[in-house]
Parts: sequence; C-alpha cells; structure tokens
Amino acid sequence: MGEVVSHFFAYVSRLRWIKRWGLMRNAIEENVATHSWEVATLAHALAIIRNRHFGGQVNADRIAAAALYHDATEVITGDMPTPVKYHSRVMREAFGDIEHKAEAELLALLPEDLREEFSPYVRESQLPAEDRELIKAADRLSAWLKCQAEIRAGNKEFEPAARQIRQRLDEDGLPEVIYFLKVFAPSYEQPLDNLLG
Repeated sequence: MGEVVSHFFAYVSRLRWIKRWGLMRNAIEENVATHSWEVATLAHALAIIRNRHFGGQVNADRIAAAALYHDATEVITGDMPTPVKYHSRVMREAFGDIEHKAEAELLALLPEDLREEFSPYVRESQLPAEDRELIKAADRLSAWLKCQAEIRAGNKEFEPAARQIRQRLDEDGLPEVIYFLKVFAPSYEQPLDNLLG
C-alpha cells in the first residue's frame, strides 16, 4: 500500500501560533492550542460531573477528543473575536460559511481512508447535541477563567467580557457548570503556595 504524505497534523500544530483575544490588550498571552487543551480538560470534567452527579450518559472521552479539535479551523481562519463574529446575522452567517469551508479543507488534508473517522471531530455539527452543549459550555468557562486571570493581573479591560460571559453561563444554568464554578473555580484565584498546601 502506497502511503500518501498528509499535512493535517503539521497544519493543526500551528494553532500554537494563533493568538486569541486579538482586539484586547492581554496581560497573559493565550494561543489557540493552549485554549483547546484547556477546553478539552474542562469538557471532559463537565462530562464526568454530568454522568456522576446529574444522571448523564455522555461519552467523556469522545467529548474531550472533540474539544481538542473544536477550534482547529482557526489555523485557516484565524481567531475571529466574538464581537466581530456575532456583530450581525449577516456576519454570523458569513463566518459560519467560512468555518464550514475551513472544515472541508482540513479534512481534505487527511488520507482519504481516515476522513470519515475524523469528520465528527473536525465538523463539530456532526457530534451529538449533548456533546456540543458541553464543549460550548467548556469553551465559555475557559473564556471566563481567562477573563478572571486578566482581572487578577490588573487588566480591567476584561471586566465587561467577564460579566457578559458569566451572565451567559448563569443563564445556561447547566448543573455541571454550576458545580464546577462552586467546587473548582475558587482555586484558580489562589497563589501556587496555597494550592500546594
């Protein structure tokens, strides 16, 4: 069998060079690869919490893997700031179309016999709705935690975003998110010496 060289993973690895929060002054730089790892760990935790405490039956491992790829298209599109992406219905639809085209381009980089298995991870719309819900919640939670870190670093520019994101998390009312905010989020405010006991 003749193996075809694929650029898929070399391309995706470049997510580390894509900066997030491009319209904001950042005290703490964040790139898409780091963000994707955090969203994957948060989504995995939310799935386990849902299964353990709230009667869920979700596949935490699949959700974590899908979350790793949730922003993979940004290697093509770049990180589109939320205020721009959601500025109007026209902008959201246009950017949605660009994201779908970027998904197709990424999948085309894979050997043909692997595309079907990777498709649900690259094309998030193919995942079960419950998986997408937890990944989106983890994405918002990650953004809120980033805002909190910026505020603790003295960067008041992130205060409005922190309020808006927290309001959305509260409105969504997912019990696993509320659990995370009560049990795990307070520790993010602690210095390392306190975390070590």
